[in-house]
Amino acid sequence: MTPTPADLLGQHVGPYRLERLLGQGGFAWVFQGRDPDGTPCAVKLLKPRYAGDAPFEARFRNEAETAAKLQAPNIIRIRAVARSGEQVYFAMDLCVDSLAARIARDGPLPEAEIVRLGRDVARGLAFAHAQGVIHRDLKPDNILIHADGRAVISDFGIARAISGYVASTGVNMTIGTPQYLSPEQAQGRPLDARVDFYALGVTLFKAATGDVPFTSTDWFELARMHVEEPPPLLRKQRPELSKRFERVVAKCLAKHPDDRYRDASGLLADLEGVTGDRRSSGAAALAAPAPGSAAATTATAPAGAAPRRRRWALVAAAVSAVLVLVALVIRRRR
Repeated sequence: MTPTPADLLGQHVGPYRLERLLGQGGFAWVFQGRDPDGTPCAVKLLKPRYAGDAPFEARFRNEAETAAKLQAPNIIRIRAVARSGEQVYFAMDLCVDSLAARIARDGPLPEAEIVRLGRDVARGLAFAHAQGVIHRDLKPDNILIHADGRAVISDFGIARAISGYVASTGVNMTIGTPQYLSPEQAQGRPLDARVDFYALGVTLFKAATGDVPFTSTDWFELARMHVEEPPPLLRKQRPELSKRFERVVAKCLAKHPDDRYRDASGLLADLEGVTGDRRSSGAAALAAPAPGSAAATTATAPAGAAPRRRRWALVAAAVSAVLVLVALVIRRRR
């Protein structure tokens, strides 16, 4: 009999005791588990139909083991990748929240918070890309939030495992998440690290507005929109967002990879620039004197006086020029 998630609660998978179901995707369940020493963790378990498929299991374990080597502050730490009896799983750190859950709970987030989380994701991508690893399915569900507030990226390599399995077996499976697919993924073109910047652009747009740029119930129509239609203007939906942040999102969402960021360091620099602009604006606002105060009067008086002095100087020069011209005419007549 094929087990259900409810059947597995209270059971052990390897050394990990499964306590409750956190969520599920197309091919795996995610449980909150516990280490033998009592430390909480997350356990991603392949659903039985895939755990029993040797080619899928091999690709899944290979990609999970590759992801486990990505040891960085903004990438989820994978503790183990293994098989236990009929169960194929990997265990990872348990995070208190996810970006998807925050958006669903709180709606659009403040710009400063989006930029902070975006910087964390950019750092994680920079590290992974330097190791030759592309995510291919970045989205709010895969951006987890650690207890210390840090954003960490999960599920590196899963989309690659699925795409490799589909290519080798011809099995019909969805690769990636349609709302976050880059134009080149929608067209089946060769991919590089810049697909992750497009998906991050969609993610930032979602965090800022509560919606993705393109929606359709028809997959082919949605793919066409990613390829052909310009994304909505971010500040048209939220005018209070900064122009610099809007430009960062727009660059991530460029249709052609060459028009996006070349690497994560450029993206991170621009996100830090947005933060710098906000700090400068805040400092200027704090430094500005209150209207009606003595300082405001002192500060604004010269600003008004200088243009008036310039105007009178111009008038005086013009009058002098006219007088000189008149004098010359009179002298000639004599």
